[in-house]
Amino acid sequence: MKLLIVGGVAGGATAAARARRLSETAEITLLERGPYVSFANCGLPYFLSGDIGKRSQLLLQTPEGFQGRYGVKVHLNTEAVEVDRVGQRVRAVGPDGETWFSYDRLILAQGGNPLVPQMPGADLPHVFKLWTVPDMDRIHGFIKDSVPQTAVVAGGGFIGLEMAEALHKRGLKVTVVELAPQIMVTMDKEFGQRAKSSLQEMGVEILTGVGLKAVSAGPKEVELSDGRRLPADLVLFSIGVRPELTLAKQAGLSLGDGGGLLVDEGLRTSDPSIWAAGDMVEVTQRVSGRRLRIPLAGPANRQGRIAATNALGGNLHYRGALGSSVVKLFDTTAASTGLTEKAATEAGFDVGVAIVHKDHHAGYYPGGQLLSLKLVYDRKTHRVLGAQGFGREGVDKRIDVVATALAGELTVDDLAELDLVYAPPYSSANDPLNLAAFVAQNDLSGFSPLVTSDQAARYDAATSLIIDVRNLGEYARGHVPGALNIPVDELRGRLNEVPRDKTVFVHCQVGFRGHLAVRILKENGYASVYNITGGYTSMKANESFQEEL
Repeated sequence: MKLLIVGGVAGGATAAARARRLSETAEITLLERGPYVSFANCGLPYFLSGDIGKRSQLLLQTPEGFQGRYGVKVHLNTEAVEVDRVGQRVRAVGPDGETWFSYDRLILAQGGNPLVPQMPGADLPHVFKLWTVPDMDRIHGFIKDSVPQTAVVAGGGFIGLEMAEALHKRGLKVTVVELAPQIMVTMDKEFGQRAKSSLQEMGVEILTGVGLKAVSAGPKEVELSDGRRLPADLVLFSIGVRPELTLAKQAGLSLGDGGGLLVDEGLRTSDPSIWAAGDMVEVTQRVSGRRLRIPLAGPANRQGRIAATNALGGNLHYRGALGSSVVKLFDTTAASTGLTEKAATEAGFDVGVAIVHKDHHAGYYPGGQLLSLKLVYDRKTHRVLGAQGFGREGVDKRIDVVATALAGELTVDDLAELDLVYAPPYSSANDPLNLAAFVAQNDLSGFSPLVTSDQAARYDAATSLIIDVRNLGEYARGHVPGALNIPVDELRGRLNEVPRDKTVFVHCQVGFRGHLAVRILKENGYASVYNITGGYTSMKANESFQEEL
């Protein structure tokens, strides 16, 4: 059996190692167009920041290591340029010229390429992208040799934000420019706002709703789409990734509607002798059932394992990906899994949202940090659809729990009963995730109905009223214009101030006192009463609300 693998990073390297564990007799050859095989591309920003001290720590394997441990022949700096499907061979161009490699089974794991826009100055020597080890080396060398003082990062996705932190740690004044209305567009807008505030607190400037128009070398600066100019000794483009489909198109393989290479549940392409894995393929989003690209390292590695297994005669199925992701932003963490509120709505679900802001462990234990969790669920079936989190501690483990719940198609009722570990340094007797599920249950049952800050922001003063049930000091430090302040402990004695012919939206700082206020009003005969989930903390993160001091 001759197994040929094109692409030697996440999916391809995993496929090669898996194939050898399955067969000692297979002839396994791997072609990689770059100078390194099996490197930790997710770690590149952390070498540039100084968090990873040794460059060698990012180089997970070498051609010699692959040959010695796995018996895999690796060809570096070798680009596959043609697939002869009839003759089952691949033409590649490498250091020794042009070579044809024959195969019985072929795995494509070519990943993607970062987008670099066609604009004046995009090819200047102080303009960079970050995708490979040589990319990292060029940025590192430029910072050491040229000692830049200012940097503009185009793109507010995960790599762009990780690089904003890295460049800031290297002493540069950094501005992130994002064309979309928010950074971190894979999360709902309030989390984009939380991330923006966190970065700004650390000294990183964030500009949204504006793009780059041109880069100039003298003086070194960028021109924005609105005409503004910013100093930029270093410019980094991180505006997205395009799947590498040149070879697949040349071979006539079928592409999906989502722009990736089409594969079946066994990761086989439209050619029965060719499999594919990683950023180039189109897979099923496990919650919505939609086909799309999910370019993340975790799915790529698992796909490589499955593709190799099936190429060697196995029968594993890839059930899709959730899109679980996490990013470190200085001392804060943002993470998500499954569908956002926006994505769930677009997918046609009857969307419910519950938001809690709680300490990540027992409040009486020292060192508690505020943890914000947003749970997205289907109101008809109670099924959990996704979650997002933001905070300084404990974010990733809660999102991982929800990812597991999504894989099991659990409901908010299941989450409410999850028996999670508890000791004061780690959590509360009711974990913040349990509490989010309780809030969702109260919403679904009508016991304490919820609206989001977006929904409340659209209220009509003629037919509805917002009541701020925080204390007077909290209200004085900032409140929503037009909100009536009645502290929750005074509400029973001031019911005469609450009209019965209007829809009433109540809120406190994070949600619990708002829940109590809803119950007081409902028990006193108010029919149309809603708690604004997440309270004033979520409303402040929603630019639809204007804070009044």
